[in-house]
Amino acid sequence: MASDTILGSPGPVEIAMRQKLVTLLQPSKLIITNESQLHRHHAAMRSQGGGNGETHFAVQVISDAFKGKNTVQRHRLIYSALSEEFSQGLHALSLNTKTSEEAQRCQAEN
Repeated sequence: MASDTILGSPGPVEIAMRQKLVTLLQPSKLIITNESQLHRHHAAMRSQGGGNGETHFAVQVISDAFKGKNTVQRHRLIYSALSEEFSQGLHALSLNTKTSEEAQRCQAEN
């Protein structure tokens, strides 16, 4: 599985997210990008993330667990898996979810 952490070492929220998504989806590719620094100046974000500043992430996932699921179903699956993180201050996810076949098709088109 390909993996990536942007901007240094992952924090506890990112680590928990990665563990849960790997277990649930068994992805061939998982890239989690912490984008919290882009939102830290927002007053509401200062108190979120359990004080650790991990509030906003972009997640790219390629997994055959998405076969037969539409975009909304895929996103609900991920949001459900990360419900604990949302209750502890995770504020937003930007999701890009594809099956292996969809990813190959996109790559071939480019």
